[in-house]
Amino acid sequence: MTTENQFASATSPKTILTGAQMLFVAFGALVLVPLLTGLDPNVALFTAGFGTLIFQIVTRGKVPVFLASSFAFIAPIIASVQSWGIPATMGGLFAAGLAYMLLSGIVRVKGAGILHRILPSVVVGPVIMVIGLALAPVAVNMAMGKAGDGSIVLVEYDKAILVSMFSLLITLLVAVFSKGVFRLIPILAGVVSGYALSLMMGIVSFAPVEEAAWFAMPAFTLPEFHWQAILFMVPVAIAPAIEHVGDMVAISQVTGKDYLKKPGLHRTLLGDGLATSTAALFGGPPNTTYSEVTGAVMLTRNFNPIVMTWAAIIAVVLAFVGKMGAVLQTIPVPVMGGIMTLLFGSIAVVGMNTLVKSGQDLTAPRNLSIVALILVFGIGGMYIGGGEFSLQGVSLCAIVGIMLNLILPKHLGED
Repeated sequence: MTTENQFASATSPKTILTGAQMLFVAFGALVLVPLLTGLDPNVALFTAGFGTLIFQIVTRGKVPVFLASSFAFIAPIIASVQSWGIPATMGGLFAAGLAYMLLSGIVRVKGAGILHRILPSVVVGPVIMVIGLALAPVAVNMAMGKAGDGSIVLVEYDKAILVSMFSLLITLLVAVFSKGVFRLIPILAGVVSGYALSLMMGIVSFAPVEEAAWFAMPAFTLPEFHWQAILFMVPVAIAPAIEHVGDMVAISQVTGKDYLKKPGLHRTLLGDGLATSTAALFGGPPNTTYSEVTGAVMLTRNFNPIVMTWAAIIAVVLAFVGKMGAVLQTIPVPVMGGIMTLLFGSIAVVGMNTLVKSGQDLTAPRNLSIVALILVFGIGGMYIGGGEFSLQGVSLCAIVGIMLNLILPKHLGED
């Protein structure tokens, strides 16, 4: 194909519409993260699009993936914002992106196998479970119409529980029973259905929409760097980094190309890391590859990476539509809470599945010690130190797990 024909194909209405479809598939999950964590959804749209463009540049435009808000960071962002505020949280997320880049360098020098030696399933699995379960009470409080910490009632219980359970039910039904492209948008279906019921029940306020301008600059937030928030957030990068490897294997199988070799896992990890750190510079959530989009690629059989470039460009343009962000912010708390109960539980199941698929004997003293301490330290609220020098949550349990894996003898407890 000549350069002229390539350009015509890349800018054809069909290619642009396919890119819009890919963004639609990712949209529900993309905006869910900022809505749950208190970040600006327009900024999330901008950083998802901009991050995808960075990823495409780093990987030389060879991989058909779209990057957007990572679910693994939802609970840690909520906890970090409560403790240190949004700017400091952005500083922690910027450092998490640097951790990705460090992993990229290690993989380039030592090969992909080094990840599994430093971060085996017996460490990664329970850490992912902690990420999903540590803030389960936040999801339950929101489903019952309260603020995440349970301190304020935002929607009366009778209405809240009806809306949250309806949103959850629709999400479940679409995820389990729907076919084709609809199976890829259970979260979007749950949000839209819950929002419609909320409208009928009169618990939606359109004041933010009336006040918002049609076109406006997203509410970018500059990061601040506090070592407590950095130490808290960096270990969280473990989970999406491992998930990224799985996503690359999946998209390779779908397209029939080995992206772990060309452009290489080190390049795709670097693209993720740069996208995450860049997002933090603007006040957006960290980026990761989206399984929903991989599924859409498989269904449509459209393997052209330029489609994802158009999805990214459309996301950046939509970020400057002020009323869109305002509409998203009118979604009632119970709608989000209902979906969060499934989402947080699903993250925990992913961690459990990681352990099960490893095939290791979890009752062996070495494995039992590692898994048990990660779970109890992470979910139980253990912290080391005090005041500004405390280490807790995901960061503590991840560090404990990595250290135990490196220190404990491999055959501990075997006859």
